[in-house]
Amino acid sequence: MPKWAMVIDLDKCTGCGACMSACKLENNISIVKPEQANKGRVMFWMNIMQEYEDGIPAENSRRTPKLCFQCDKPPCTKVCPVHATYLNPEGLVGQVYHRCIGCRYCMAACPYTAKVFNWYEPEWDSSMKECLNPHVSLRMKGVVEKCSFCAHRLIRVKENAAAEDREIRDEEFVPACMENCPADAIYFGDISNKNTKVYKAASNHRAFRMMEELGTEPKVIYLSQRE
Repeated sequence: MPKWAMVIDLDKCTGCGACMSACKLENNISIVKPEQANKGRVMFWMNIMQEYEDGIPAENSRRTPKLCFQCDKPPCTKVCPVHATYLNPEGLVGQVYHRCIGCRYCMAACPYTAKVFNWYEPEWDSSMKECLNPHVSLRMKGVVEKCSFCAHRLIRVKENAAAEDREIRDEEFVPACMENCPADAIYFGDISNKNTKVYKAASNHRAFRMMEELGTEPKVIYLSQRE
């Protein structure tokens, strides 16, 4: 059974936001109104954290892409009273939208603030509706949503591999953020396979996990910037 993981090289990442845009379009994430955006309710499954060093000048800032870390020991799954979020055998933390009751316990338990909540019925204008991804469900008001590592793409990859009676190839399952990163800063694949690029990247001496001391065992790994 594969264990899907992601490695992000912060030395390559330019903070351009292409991963954010690709994720938003790929997963039918709605655009909120300005008054909701002012309250911090902008909908993103992947976001760019910006940290300033020694003041505000842009040249002294660090940009870190942040998404659901797909933890091996996720605190969110332990607090959901209806089991709307769960950890599957392949290491993906799933979200059952039609089971979610909107209590937001999972959001409170997640130390990475990786989940978002639909405060209002999602809306898309006529031009946006023509671009919706038919392979991804449309969420409704009052549910929690988050990054799924583009699990809908995994379904198609599995079907193709089964039809050809073979194993899934390395980098055959590619999330939208990785596919659209112009700097090739994202690696993705089966981290339990020593022959994959993501395993080799995760074994780099620059590799670290965000807030690893919490014991959540995240499967999004960063490569620190070179000095």
